[in-house]
Amino acid sequence: MNSADSSSSAVNVTITDECMDFKLTNEQLLKLMDFLDEDVRNGLGIETNPSSVVKCFSTYVQDLPNGTERGTFLALDLGGTNFRVLSITFGENRHCHMDSKIFKVPSHIQTGSGNDLFNHIAKCLAEFIKKYKLDTETVLPLGFTFSFPLQQTGLTNGYLISWTKGFACADVIGRDVVLMLKKAIWARKDIKIDVVGILNDTTGTLMSCAWKNPNTKIGLIVGTGCNACYVEKVENAELFTGDHTKPHVIVNSEWGAFGDDGKLDAIRTIYDREIDEASLNPGKQRFEKMISGMYMGEIVRLVIIDLVNQGKLFEGRLSEEMNTKGAFDTTFISDIENDPRGDYTNMLLVLNKMGINDPSLVDCVNVRYICECVSTRSAHLVSVGLAVLLNKMDETSVTIGVDGSVYRLHPCFHKLVVEKTRELTRSYINFELMLSEDGSGRGAALVAAVASRN
Repeated sequence: MNSADSSSSAVNVTITDECMDFKLTNEQLLKLMDFLDEDVRNGLGIETNPSSVVKCFSTYVQDLPNGTERGTFLALDLGGTNFRVLSITFGENRHCHMDSKIFKVPSHIQTGSGNDLFNHIAKCLAEFIKKYKLDTETVLPLGFTFSFPLQQTGLTNGYLISWTKGFACADVIGRDVVLMLKKAIWARKDIKIDVVGILNDTTGTLMSCAWKNPNTKIGLIVGTGCNACYVEKVENAELFTGDHTKPHVIVNSEWGAFGDDGKLDAIRTIYDREIDEASLNPGKQRFEKMISGMYMGEIVRLVIIDLVNQGKLFEGRLSEEMNTKGAFDTTFISDIENDPRGDYTNMLLVLNKMGINDPSLVDCVNVRYICECVSTRSAHLVSVGLAVLLNKMDETSVTIGVDGSVYRLHPCFHKLVVEKTRELTRSYINFELMLSEDGSGRGAALVAAVASRN
């Protein structure tokens, strides 16, 4: 590393202006909270839901785990380019035994037909049952984590609203994905599985944490995507057509779509707009695109390219790798910010992967600053969402179950979210963030177990 250029104290001056739009004031965040609160309430309302971009779907999950769940249950976790199949046995004293296997969804299946997708999943379920020698004579209950926007009309009915995260099977939108999975399973004849519940990863995260901590009332995912669910009073969920003798239902906010009607325009940068326009779903999931792991690395890459083109980074030289869409992985941000201040070990490894072999000290400090601006904005936007839900629930104590690669891997994300959420939430509301243990896997099995318990 060539360190002769400048001291780190003078560095950020050269690029502070370029990154200014990523720094959101509390005034801006409070304005966003007003917008999101209005959208959540509109999403819950029977009259206002059709025009609300934040849909607040009822999940039809009304009972949380209580520790009395017993037996063996399957879980299927589909939410990205890989999916998992799990077998989980719940026993005494909240003990569970778990076997799991990861399967790939090949890219041609991600963008192929729905039948091909669900036939592939059914084939993998059969492989799993054979590998772990599970009982093929008894019907195995399965909880299905499906981490895409879904409108449910029951615990076992879910209609796909839209694909996200690179999927584009055109003939699935508007169809009941539970029925499609069931048909693929029935067609096989070699497995006996009953899909007893469909949920998304946020609900699974909430359920998984509630199994350990009954005070869990919010489930949050900050990974490839970003979304949250929360426990709502049934009378507020006006579209809910389930059991009104029970007081609560988990609501899947689908807050990733916040801003699709323009409410985020004042804070969207030129880089956010470029990412949105180049995505598979332009104009959709704009809030998610400013937060989640699918996009953070690409935002950083676009900022770097802009600064290189202005001659403010790497002496104006752009490597082929840095010029490649998607090459700057979001995990690189976590790696870079994991370096202690003044140490650039991870930074140099990352830049080397990106075809930059002799960055100056100024370059290293500037790239770290860009990463910090993008990740801090992401955390603060998550805080906006959490503060809206906490203030709306208005309970004095809430545990928030959290999962997702960004939250798990980034060294400061937890701290940034907690500090900003505290600033934005009513002073008497106490909250804690609890890392979920395999929400989308164990949580799905718990939905199946609770459904069987009932």
